[in-house]
Amino acid sequence: MTSSSPAQNGRQIGGGDIRRAVEVEDATIIYNLPFNDLLFRAQQIHRENFDPNAIQMSRLLSIKTGGCAEDCGYCSQSAHYPTGLKASKLMEVERVLAEARKAKDGGATRYCMGAAWRNPKDRDMDALVAMVERVKALGMETCMTLGMLTPAHSARLAEAGLDYYNHNVDTSERYYSEIITTRSFEDRLETLANVRDAGIKVCAGGILGMGETTQDRISMLVTLANLPSPPESVPINMLIPIPGSKLENAAPVDPIDFVRTIALARILMPKSHVRLSAGRTDMSDEMQALCFFAGANSIFVGETLLTADNPGEDHDAALFRRLGLKPMQLGPTT
Repeated sequence: MTSSSPAQNGRQIGGGDIRRAVEVEDATIIYNLPFNDLLFRAQQIHRENFDPNAIQMSRLLSIKTGGCAEDCGYCSQSAHYPTGLKASKLMEVERVLAEARKAKDGGATRYCMGAAWRNPKDRDMDALVAMVERVKALGMETCMTLGMLTPAHSARLAEAGLDYYNHNVDTSERYYSEIITTRSFEDRLETLANVRDAGIKVCAGGILGMGETTQDRISMLVTLANLPSPPESVPINMLIPIPGSKLENAAPVDPIDFVRTIALARILMPKSHVRLSAGRTDMSDEMQALCFFAGANSIFVGETLLTADNPGEDHDAALFRRLGLKPMQLGPTT
């Protein structure tokens, strides 16, 4: 395959059922298409795989906040930076369950639970398993993000019925060490492999606006697309600069570049849910509308996203009405 031809085996990237390795050169060509052509292609692929007007509604709860040993430059919860966030202990199971009920009543179909850890300890597993089992009993999909996972911990969560595990690669392998030094890019991929081997679906994406280049963004998506199975969920975050963090003075992302990245994610990973995650409070309604047209079909709902602000449910409902969008229901494609 040459870099000038993004087609092989009789199909273009993003079409058909035949999987092949995605080349960075081809992905770069697609990313740089005229904007209208890029969005038209992404929307075509989106319609082949999803209801174009249905958006998956997820809720994210911080079940253990702050005091994390990792030095992720974007994070308010890292113990390495004076962000002013106080650390808390692991939340009690009953409180998690009460919040999950509220999320379900608000229309969320997936409940995500996040803990600010480098990795969970054995002593934490009984409570985590109970959270998964009891949230699933409400009829919701479950997702957790707990840092790195061993094969044994992955297996326990799988036995409890965990549906998804979130572990973002954050950025490209080239740029990774500029953002995080306490664990490697390979460590990230190892956790994703442990999760997948245990039978849990993968949620993995990244963050835009950390000083990375366009090529880093493309490379990150190519890495995800070339996993043994692409992630079932791909969250794309826009950096929220946290005062006191390493990236507190990072320059904002160009909105058109962000939409291009969403479109490329949809084209490279046609069957994945592409989620507009952190940073929506700084996106205009028009920018979000373009992202939905480019193939984003999942959001987090609620006033907060772990420790950051998130558009409230009233704002999202109003936007959905303006755009003619509807919440996605649980079913074979969720």
